[in-house]
Amino acid sequence: MNPDFWLERWQHNEIGFHQQEINTHLQDYWLRLALPAGCRVFVPLCGKSRDLLWLRARGHEVLGVEISPLAVRDFFAENGLTPQVARDGAFERCTAEGLSILCGNFFDLTPALLAGVAGVYDRASLIALPPEMRVRYAEHLATILPRETDTLLVTMEYRQEEMNGPPFSVLEDEVHRLYEFHYTVTTLFTKDILAENPRFRERGLSALHEKVYRLAPRAQR
Repeated sequence: MNPDFWLERWQHNEIGFHQQEINTHLQDYWLRLALPAGCRVFVPLCGKSRDLLWLRARGHEVLGVEISPLAVRDFFAENGLTPQVARDGAFERCTAEGLSILCGNFFDLTPALLAGVAGVYDRASLIALPPEMRVRYAEHLATILPRETDTLLVTMEYRQEEMNGPPFSVLEDEVHRLYEFHYTVTTLFTKDILAENPRFRERGLSALHEKVYRLAPRAQR
């Protein structure tokens, strides 16, 4: 899956993954992370999610990364924000009132760009990637994030043969394989949400479990 896939999804407004409302898991479980007040937080593959605003309202300095210029433009326009735009390495940085989005490829991120990040919120990143890219994604995160970073991760589990992703099914065993070398993985929530999401039943799913994890940093990596 190359970047053009996501650029085309945004160009054709095929963004069923976008949520209009603030994610309930973010609201319910964010405080389970051991984060300093007012710390910097990172939201990978953020799209135009309003979750960024919720995090900022909790006093965080928010940093997102998104490959689609359309998504970035729409985020600021739809929320009445006028960003300052500047070049920052491989990225175009758009900043307004304690919130920045780096427009570019996630895999071009460097440790310097994420310096000072203490928390990560991943609702739509890991499940957006096919298996081979998930390994690369997790490995890249480990190289660019500060050691003490705490993470809230949201995934989906279903029979992959019943539906083509994205969103892809990411089993709990895989979450442990991807992250447990660097983090203590704790399951915070699990629920079959198929009844609440009929569009996935229409795509052929017989069950759809949503899971929330805390990835707490180990003392040593």
